Amino acid sequence: MKRTFRIVKIILGVFMLWFLIHSIYITIDGLSDKNKHADVAIVLGNKVNEDGTLSQRLQQRLNKSIALYQQKRVKEIIVSGGIGKEGFWEGNKMKEYLLANNIPSEKISVDNYGNDTEKTVHNSIRIMDSLHYKSAISVSQYFHQTRTKKLFRKNGFKNIESASPDYFEWRDVYSIFREFVAYYKEAL
Repeated sequence: MKRTFRIVKIILGVFMLWFLIHSIYITIDGLSDKNKHADVAIVLGNKVNEDGTLSQRLQQRLNKSIALYQQKRVKEIIVSGGIGKEGFWEGNKMKEYLLANNIPSEKISVDNYGNDTEKTVHNSIRIMDSLHYKSAISVSQYFHQTRTKKLFRKNGFKNIESASPDYFEWRDVYSIFREFVAYYKEAL
């Protein structure tokens, strides 16, 4: 019985160390902005509130894409999301926000079928191919960037960087754990 307990303890210790190393890596990777230029910024969707306003998280992602555009680091912005349980198309709501913040309509492409990260990646690649774009900057929370870039590369799009808003909340603890699971689920 003591031997079994010791083995379980070792396995749990290895798992916790693995989780910690992975979490540190995705945090550093997600917070690292190499200040590169690209053809387009891709803003991954998030919650739209029941009253149609953007969640603070989503608003901060859009603010980051606006900054990238204003700094002339990107030529255009792709907004990608699905329809939330609140009944709003995330892409349309994100475009409204960008328009209200002086981003020209012709500089915004909307993907309303990016219901998850993988669909956003596929749809964004399709949009970029149609526009003959060869480089992109993913805009999402820091913990989401490693997996997002991995999915782009897995789908043949190699020239992908990331930029994350300086926005942190307690929910990030849960999100880091969720990303750990999603990253290895995707790998398998």
